[in-house]
Amino acid sequence: MTTSPPPRRPVARSRDALGRPLPPGVVGVAPLELPDTLPAPAALAAAQHLLDTGLPFQAHEVLEASWKAAEDDDRGLWRALTQLAVGLTQLARGNVPGGVAVLARAAEGLTPYVGRHPHGVDAAALIDWCERTARAAVQSRAATTASASASAADSRSVTVALRPPRLVG
Repeated sequence: MTTSPPPRRPVARSRDALGRPLPPGVVGVAPLELPDTLPAPAALAAAQHLLDTGLPFQAHEVLEASWKAAEDDDRGLWRALTQLAVGLTQLARGNVPGGVAVLARAAEGLTPYVGRHPHGVDAAALIDWCERTARAAVQSRAATTASASASAADSRSVTVALRPPRLVG
C-alpha cells in the first residue's frame, strides 16, 4: 500500500505593504504570523500598531480574524473595524471612491456601538474619523483633479494625509 504525499499548498504571492500582489520573484512585506485568534485587547493593540506603522492591509487581516472568530454580540463591531482598515487601505492605494464607500459602511456598522465602548472601542470617535477622512479624501481628489490639466488628470492618483484612527479611546 502506498500513500500519496500530502497536497502541496500553492506558494502565496508576495505582496506590497498595501496588500497588492507583486510579480513572481519580487520580495514584499512578510506575511503576518499570528495565532488564529487573539484576545480582543491583543487584536486591537496589534491592529493599532499596524495602522500606526502604515500597514492598514495587515491591520485588516488581524481585525478580520477577530471578526470571523467573534461571538454574535461582537461580530458587527469587528466587521466594522475590519471595514475601517479596508477603507484606509483603499485610500492609501489611491482608490478614493472605493475607500469612501467602505468607510461609510464602517461608520454605519459602528453606529450600534456608540456609547457602549465594547473592548474600549470609542465608536463615536471612529465614526467621526471615518467621516472626516472620507471628506478629506474627496476634497483632495477634487483639488488634484482641478489643478491638473484635463489630459493629465488621473482621478485615481490622490494623496490624502492618512492619519490612522485610535481604535481604543
